[in-house]
Amino acid sequence: MSAPSALAQERHNTAPQADRFASELLHAHNVERTEFGVQRLSWSPQLANEAQDWANQLARRGVMQHASLDQRRGRGENLWMGTAGYFSLSAMINFFAEEKRHFRSGTFPNVSRTGNWADVGHYTQMVWAETREVGCAIAHGRGNEFLVCRYWPAGNTYGRKVG
Repeated sequence: MSAPSALAQERHNTAPQADRFASELLHAHNVERTEFGVQRLSWSPQLANEAQDWANQLARRGVMQHASLDQRRGRGENLWMGTAGYFSLSAMINFFAEEKRHFRSGTFPNVSRTGNWADVGHYTQMVWAETREVGCAIAHGRGNEFLVCRYWPAGNTYGRKVG
């Protein structure tokens, strides 16, 4: 496994850094949720630990792949990958949030102006009304950073209205 980037080390070396990491990611989620009109999320250290385990696996393999439903144990999951040290946390989360430009209100999976729910799936998970907790983590490998966010309860449930 590659050594963590300086940016990744800086994010995780101290408890205050970890608190800032969690605070920034939670804030970014809650800005979107407030704008959408749903309850704010709370940070889950348990979900963050699970996200870290999966992010570490992705970094070791150098590929972006969702954990299986069994591995996630009913949790939702958003993934992001980009060049290590290049993107801020807010830029990473904005990749999820920017999908709202394709979102249309409706029943999942019929919630995208493009006709493909995957074009809004990260965003809809962020704003899913029943979701109450989030935990995220980053790992570095093969020149990339991998962000994994886990959600409880999971969103993007077929046949359910978003919001």
